[in-house]
Amino acid sequence: MNKKSALKARNFPSAQDEATSVRLPSRYAGPESSYGMAYADTEFLLREELRPVRMQLELMKPELIQRDQGVESTIVIFGSARFKPREEAEAMLEKATAAGHPDAIRHAERMVANVRYYDEARRFAELVTRDADALGERVIITTGGGPGIMEAGNRGAFEAGGRSMGMSIHLPFEEDPNPYITPELCFQFHYFAIRKMHFLMRAVALVSFPGGFGTMDELFEVLTLAQTRKIRRRPIILFGRAFWDRVVNFEALADEGVISVGDLDLIHYVETAEEAWEAIKQTYTDGNPDMTARQVREG
Repeated sequence: MNKKSALKARNFPSAQDEATSVRLPSRYAGPESSYGMAYADTEFLLREELRPVRMQLELMKPELIQRDQGVESTIVIFGSARFKPREEAEAMLEKATAAGHPDAIRHAERMVANVRYYDEARRFAELVTRDADALGERVIITTGGGPGIMEAGNRGAFEAGGRSMGMSIHLPFEEDPNPYITPELCFQFHYFAIRKMHFLMRAVALVSFPGGFGTMDELFEVLTLAQTRKIRRRPIILFGRAFWDRVVNFEALADEGVISVGDLDLIHYVETAEEAWEAIKQTYTDGNPDMTARQVREG
């Protein structure tokens, strides 16, 4: 060790050093012993009383790793976990038709019709990834990490040769994360609230495809935070106006006076990947060609 290294050497051993080097005395090595380090004791960390600590850890882990990985700006994709790529949807329809079940056939026909959303999410992510510096600094695609639209987003980024992030939630019936996420940026959450917070912390735009309860939950949280100015305004893009007009009557909310007419301007509707990406780029250059994603994010 040279003189400079000696001066900079740690004064205390790291927590990792001690956690990995400690040897339990034989008398206290059993499962009933409380001798182990608190931070290395999983059973202790899972106690009901330590929920605040676990929430803090769930907030800090993705934050620190994203810093380490140089992630500063993201574009978040929401949408149904149930939509499928064309080959799977067509196989579903073929199977349902052969079985002759009317309900299954109708469901499979909708899946085939909704393949376009999977395709557009995949193309959108590819466009963003190939043109990732267009906003003045590099952005990466972020999804909820699951199947369907989330898979399509991560897949498009992967096929464009870029990184993407997945923020999965642990559910009793949830599948493994989709295989297109950059491993260093694949996270798992226990708390929905912390996960949704991370969706927004670096987001310069949010793009929502049709979806169910989970998608609606994520979308309306974003709209509420933007409406109440708890977050700075970001582009909120909705794919497929026919779907959204059918399931959410935003104009009726304004007519009834429960939202302001101006709140309708929070939303931008698109039909194609190109429209979505152009709308986001226009937001960051309209009136100020030199404005970057970071300048808008920091206000």
